[in-house]
Order: sequence, then structure tokens, then C-alpha cells
Amino acid sequence: MVRIGGGVYPVIKEPDYLVNGEFRVDKGVSPKMLNCLMYKLCYYRFGELVTEYGKPKGYDRARGVEIGNKDIKLEHLEEAYTTSNWIVRIYRVKPPTN
Repeated sequence: MVRIGGGVYPVIKEPDYLVNGEFRVDKGVSPKMLNCLMYKLCYYRFGELVTEYGKPKGYDRARGVEIGNKDIKLEHLEEAYTTSNWIVRIYRVKPPTN
């Protein structure tokens, strides 16, 4: 996704999202990735979830790591729907505050 975005918007630089040549989502996540909307929407409320017995909340089974930020706050978007297995997640734009 980062590479695709960088192909369209030159300001997006893939190396900014890497740590030692890897995309990380655990405690070693890059600051740029941690602040990325994609990361925030993927892991919003994930830190509340126990995915595997004996593992901490926020454990990403696919990557075998505990996510780096378990307390993601969304300012302009809100969760509209998430499937029971968290495969599909839909968000909507919050109404403006006066």
C-alpha cells in the first residue's frame, strides 16, 4: 500500500515506513507507520482484543507480534461495521463539530 501511494504521491517515501528494511507493526514500528491512517484503521480497537489464549491483548496472529499502539484514537472517522473475525472493517466520516 505504501509503495502504491508513493507511486501516486511522491511525498510518500517507502523508507520512512520501514525499520531495518522491514514493515513493522509491533513495538519497533516506525513513527511514520504509527501515524499512518492505514495502520490506525487496521488496528483501531485491536488492543482490546484477545486473539489467542496465553497471548496479550493486541496480539496479531498473522504477524506473530503484539501491536505497537493499543490505544488508537480516531478524530475524523468512526467505526461503522466490523465483521466478527475483523476481516472487513468499514468506517464513516464523523459529522463536523460546531
